Amino acid sequence: MVLAAVIISLVSSLAMFYMATIDSVYMIAHLIEYPSLETTARLQLRSDTITHVVELIDGYLLAIVLLIFALGLYELFISKIDQAEHEENASQVLVINSLDDLKARLSKVIVMILIVKYFEHALSMNF
Repeated sequence: MVLAAVIISLVSSLAMFYMATIDSVYMIAHLIEYPSLETTARLQLRSDTITHVVELIDGYLLAIVLLIFALGLYELFISKIDQAEHEENASQVLVINSLDDLKARLSKVIVMILIVKYFEHALSMNF
């Protein structure tokens, strides 16, 4: 059952990375016309672009949460990830020793997602 959760979380993480990357490509494609726009259209495109960038950050952060969750479950219940543990250059993000360690790492990224979501809503507020 845990292996199914790991696989589904990894696939979901890859899907979120894919979606955020495609969204960023489309956003950059729309920015090509930015210098040739009139002032009001340029301001609108600038505002839309800032909103899209915040959404991209949110998408990538969600993908990271799913990736950490999948690899954390794998390391806790199935097998240790030797590459993450023994490499000098490897980050210690994926070395998870307990369920509390996994929750602590996930909670940090989830707090970042909430901050980004708050910033996204603050951008769309009318003052």
